[in-house]
Amino acid sequence: MAEHQFKLKANWPGGRNEVGEIEAGQLKTQISIPPEMNGPGIGTNPDEMLLGAAATCYIISLAAMIERANLKTISLTMESDGVVDVTNGVFTYKKITHKPRIIIPSSYTEKEERHIVKLAEKAEKTCMISKAIQGNVELALEVTIEVEQ
Repeated sequence: MAEHQFKLKANWPGGRNEVGEIEAGQLKTQISIPPEMNGPGIGTNPDEMLLGAAATCYIISLAAMIERANLKTISLTMESDGVVDVTNGVFTYKKITHKPRIIIPSSYTEKEERHIVKLAEKAEKTCMISKAIQGNVELALEVTIEVEQ
């Protein structure tokens, strides 16, 4: 069994509305509480980073699955939305929705198109981050398939 370790260094200079820094591999950025939560909104924040982790894991998983199936795309782009609920001062990450937009070659058959849709659905279930948050954060998928013009 192989295990991979990832390390992060964090520096936080003081109280709630300060600005800190994190560094992990190629990631180096400032962090603070977002303005939606009455923070300074400098750099990134845990909410954006969780959304980013889920989105990048999903799109990389999907691209790898499409490649392994010997299929191709003309374009693979995506938007993702995260919803954080605040009830009685308690913040809960409620839902992440991935909205991949996949442009396929005009030569693809309906069977190949259906296969790509199935891969898009499977990628959500097999992505490491999706599995890590499953049961705690609702995951949704809105796949758009377009044919190359």
